[in-house]
Amino acid sequence: MLSWVLELLLCHDVMKTIIIKIGTGVLTRESDGNLDHESLARLVKAVVSIADQRHRVMLVSSGAVGAGISGLGLSEYPSDIATRQACAAVGQTRLLHAYEKNFTEYGYSVAQLLLTAEDFNDEKRSGRVSDTLEKLNKMGDIVPIINENDSISVKEISMGDNDMLSSRVARLLDADLLVLMSTIDGLISPETNEVVAEIEDVNSVLGFSSGDSGKFSIGGMASKLKAIKRTVDAGIETVIMNGAHPERVCEVVANSDDAVYSRFLPSK
Repeated sequence: MLSWVLELLLCHDVMKTIIIKIGTGVLTRESDGNLDHESLARLVKAVVSIADQRHRVMLVSSGAVGAGISGLGLSEYPSDIATRQACAAVGQTRLLHAYEKNFTEYGYSVAQLLLTAEDFNDEKRSGRVSDTLEKLNKMGDIVPIINENDSISVKEISMGDNDMLSSRVARLLDADLLVLMSTIDGLISPETNEVVAEIEDVNSVLGFSSGDSGKFSIGGMASKLKAIKRTVDAGIETVIMNGAHPERVCEVVANSDDAVYSRFLPSK
């Protein structure tokens, strides 16, 4: 009980707009791609601890395709677009239902936004996205959950990922902080094999990246660093942390030096 109170105190700060991207590996089991309901419950509890302090929190959540893979009885991430789209269509309902069930226990509702690149490239459409998210936040006790519309977007599903989507959302809303929850503690230095705690220049660490991805996901550190560069260049602080320990997000928000994560400082 005491530890949870301390976490709440850590989260208490000037109100921030915080975008949290959750990777597929955080939400699904590596063995079979099924949703890991225990991990999702702990994640929601951590998000609520931030929202309870009146920070504006929005999630960019992967996991739909991964959840659909298990729903369709597949053994690995499909290579063809049509099957990936089918997985997204099946998995998205499972994913949102799981989020809704968990957030409701804390008195929060969820709202879903499925977006494509065109929603950001067209000024009128991006304005509508921004207005919708702003309205949802003003209505209170609603956590927007955003994903790419993978079930119909051929271009996005073949070359996009939620690292870049979360960066676009953060830039659209001029967020204070973007948190990328992954299956690793942060950016690992190839020289020391330890987490790099603070990075002032993303260009200096591009060589640390790897294109590897999980069995039920796409992307990797290279994808993250590409998204991070665009985010910090827009003046938004970005963090990579381990989604297996979602309670640490309070320490991230409070800028604590005690937790293990990588913080990328804004370039302007």
